[in-house]
Amino acid sequence: MPLAILQARMSSTRLPGKVLADLAGAPMILRQIERLRRSTLLQRIIVATSVQATDDPLAEVLDAAGVPVFRGALDDVLGRFIGAIQAFGPTRTVVRLTADCPLADPVLIDQTLALHLRSGADYTSNTPARRSYPKGLDVEVFEAVALKVAAAETSDPYDHEHVTPFLYRHPERFRIAGLEQAADEGDVRWTVDRPDDLEFVRAVYAGLHAANPAFTSDDVRAFVRGRPDLADLGGDRRV
Repeated sequence: MPLAILQARMSSTRLPGKVLADLAGAPMILRQIERLRRSTLLQRIIVATSVQATDDPLAEVLDAAGVPVFRGALDDVLGRFIGAIQAFGPTRTVVRLTADCPLADPVLIDQTLALHLRSGADYTSNTPARRSYPKGLDVEVFEAVALKVAAAETSDPYDHEHVTPFLYRHPERFRIAGLEQAADEGDVRWTVDRPDDLEFVRAVYAGLHAANPAFTSDDVRAFVRGRPDLADLGGDRRV
């Protein structure tokens, strides 16, 4: 049974507290979880945050919403994932997501996970050598046993911060699969890391969520095409 781990923290350097920023009347992270729960293949979703006091408000919001939480070291995200796997296991397959993606696409998550299971890969992502999906729709799937190998063997701070590089940097050791689409949307920006990103997703939610909380990525594309003021908000391509 796949375990989805959503990593989150309050101490973002460019937009502190963004995961609890208001988005259509709810904290952004809960809006993202609302979308993740529409996946047909994700059966368990937990949040991995840190033991820092700055993340206490995040843990309290999640606890009140009934979302399981694991807390570990702030600067060792790889170690945090291993701890979460141990705490909420046993599990064979893990889906890694980040809490700055409130436009996460449950259909794309299912497609990436299905490819992983079908191919027998150790690591699968929709961000292979040629990124074709918008930033903010990233999905990584890996086998728990593979991540445990990475955690046991690497001492590189980059690996511990970004969780999965040890896997995809060693294709001679791990079976790698990648999901791409024909369209070239690799430079489209839907993630939230700056104030203008938050302005963008708030505009999308304001335009789509009330009428259809299950709005799709195609709905986002169509909406932004009809809003020239959003198409290049902040100097980045948004559609």
